[in-house]
Amino acid sequence: MQTKPLKILEISSYPPPRAGWGMRVYFLKKELEKRGDICTVLNTGKGRFLTGRDFEPVFSGFDFVKKVFKYCLKGFTVHMHLNGDSPKGFVLTSLALLISLLTFKRAVITFHAGPLQHYFPQSRAPRLNLLYKFIFTAPRHIICNNLLVKKAIVGYGIDPQKIVPIQAFSRQYLQFEDVQLPQATETFFQKYKHIACSYVFFRPEFFIDDMLIATASILEKNANFGLIILGSDLGSEPQKKLVEELKISDHVLFVGDQDHDAFLSIMSRSQLYWRTPVKDGVASSVLEALSLQVPVVASENNTRPESVITYENSNINDMVSKVLSVIENFEKARAAVIKPIVPDTIGEEIDVLANGKLADTSTNLKINTKKSLSQA
Repeated sequence: MQTKPLKILEISSYPPPRAGWGMRVYFLKKELEKRGDICTVLNTGKGRFLTGRDFEPVFSGFDFVKKVFKYCLKGFTVHMHLNGDSPKGFVLTSLALLISLLTFKRAVITFHAGPLQHYFPQSRAPRLNLLYKFIFTAPRHIICNNLLVKKAIVGYGIDPQKIVPIQAFSRQYLQFEDVQLPQATETFFQKYKHIACSYVFFRPEFFIDDMLIATASILEKNANFGLIILGSDLGSEPQKKLVEELKISDHVLFVGDQDHDAFLSIMSRSQLYWRTPVKDGVASSVLEALSLQVPVVASENNTRPESVITYENSNINDMVSKVLSVIENFEKARAAVIKPIVPDTIGEEIDVLANGKLADTSTNLKINTKKSLSQA
């Protein structure tokens, strides 16, 4: 039985901008503090230079080491977040794990995203096997998104008993207030009958150019279509130029980064949610859409939840076909949405941080694999 408050040091990106695991850390921090525990966030993300926020910024490598040492010496447990795409994440994780060991504590790590990433699993980056061996051996527990990722981690020779699959989505994500949207967004909803929304970062792995080219093709068949693109505008200039070149400016609205209430307000009013990455695992935003009974069209990555309509990545014709199938048969598509079971996985994660029971907490979420995938 827990007698003392937990003291957790979350090392992660943190909103703003709104992003997958940053949002989870946001909800985790709120829940820990609600329970009377202590949680400090070291923000390593793009928003770390903002002032007056509920996190501590990291300004440099030296600053990172100094602050991790400071909190470890105060008795905090490090909870480090990383994925298999960022060499910077490997370095910061290794430093945090070493500092934890030097202060006679063992950290917890969460390894985010799906089973196929740039430097993960072994077959994609065999030269990093020793580094991964350390990253996965040093922590007390490893949290990952699903059983496929767990299996890949075990492949590095890691004890499966220390790996806890926890769905990267929790009932807290669905708590929001429907808010009044900016006039430009309201006008856009009134202007077009069929609205899709998509949350992106302006990076190659989001295949935004493909989505915009597909949008131009959709408009040739249905001129009553509009696309709302959510997410920080950083790096968006090439895509905005492409929108001009494709002559679809009136049908594409860039709304920038939104807070949680505005994000879900836009999503709940859209006819479909369009998800383009292939290395994002299940994706919390996909589960948010399904929970709101919004049809989802997404790139196939073998981890999409049941009832998601998938297309072959980079196959623009397939992408166009799947989007049109939803907007032209919206009521049927909406009725076919299977709402996922949404447990309190934030609570499960806190149990792991408290070194509690490590039963298999994999959820009842049904996944479409290539073997089971069937689409009309």
